[in-house]
Amino acid sequence: MVILFHMIFPKSFQLLVLSALIIGGCQNSSSDQAAKSDPNTSAEAAPETSNTKLAVSRDTVVTTAASTTPAAAGKELTPLDSLRLIGPKITGSILPDKRILAYYGNPHSKRMGVLGEYPKDEMLRRLDRETKNWEKADPSKPVQQALHLVAITAQGAPGKDGKYRLRMTDYTIRKVIKWAAEHNAICFLDVQVGLSTLQQELPYLEKYLTLPYVHLGIDPEFSMKTGARPGTKIGTYDAADINYAVNFLSRIKQEHNLPTKILVVHRFTQRMVTNYKNIKLNPNVQIVMHMDGWGEPVLKRDSYRDYIKKEMVQYTGFKIFYHNDVKKPPHHLMTAAEVLTEDPKPIYIQYQ
Repeated sequence: MVILFHMIFPKSFQLLVLSALIIGGCQNSSSDQAAKSDPNTSAEAAPETSNTKLAVSRDTVVTTAASTTPAAAGKELTPLDSLRLIGPKITGSILPDKRILAYYGNPHSKRMGVLGEYPKDEMLRRLDRETKNWEKADPSKPVQQALHLVAITAQGAPGKDGKYRLRMTDYTIRKVIKWAAEHNAICFLDVQVGLSTLQQELPYLEKYLTLPYVHLGIDPEFSMKTGARPGTKIGTYDAADINYAVNFLSRIKQEHNLPTKILVVHRFTQRMVTNYKNIKLNPNVQIVMHMDGWGEPVLKRDSYRDYIKKEMVQYTGFKIFYHNDVKKPPHHLMTAAEVLTEDPKPIYIQYQ
């Protein structure tokens, strides 16, 4: 639907603002904000693709099943090992027995989503209040809280390797994972590849995905296969890209004897996902196709039905934008009860 195209560009411009904040663009005088709050930024931001293996290995961790019990041999705990000792105790599949309720964003940007809009404690209090709304709307479905971090962000500037994306540092990623773990929430790491690829970017996140409560999100909007700059056009993933991400997660799950992994795929147009019938289900990975459009309720419902329900893969998701959904009165923020009138009922809910 052509009308849906107006639903996304403000989100794209949010990422251009994040580019200004982190890389140093012309729209904000606080271009050093991220570096000040993240002591590793200057050392790790947007490493060259050829240095991916080096970036991945900055935290020492043995990539075998034995790494799930690092203290067993009396070894000194690494920061990543410490994260294994906390967090929700998940032993099997989360879906469909629970509904996931996620807060999305990046702690370096107040405009990119609720995760970074408020200080941590206030953000988590708001998540708790929203959880009660969903539990009241559907008492039959327990809520599993989540934080959804954009860990690799599309950028308006090319960066030193020309990929138009910025990798968050170990410090930032571990910080948000810890926020989730200490709140008994799971964590999603989201990838916006820009002019890079999943094959180049997912290895950077592999060590974090060995944690039993950390999962993955991929955003076709910022997969710029034509070489266009992120934010100027809407990108795309093919079924082959999604299958690569599924197989990547499945391998990690098997090698580390982990609970079932979850892959969230954002979508709000037809071309964002091509050849959906070729997406292959995998018993080790649960796939959520997530309606990611903003606007008035009728547009959001149409998007959900046209691109999520009609091209059903496995599980469905629905996003609510606290600000963008109410930009033009008399639009209103959809309630949990309203969203749950959709069939199928979304099992993954995200707030931005």
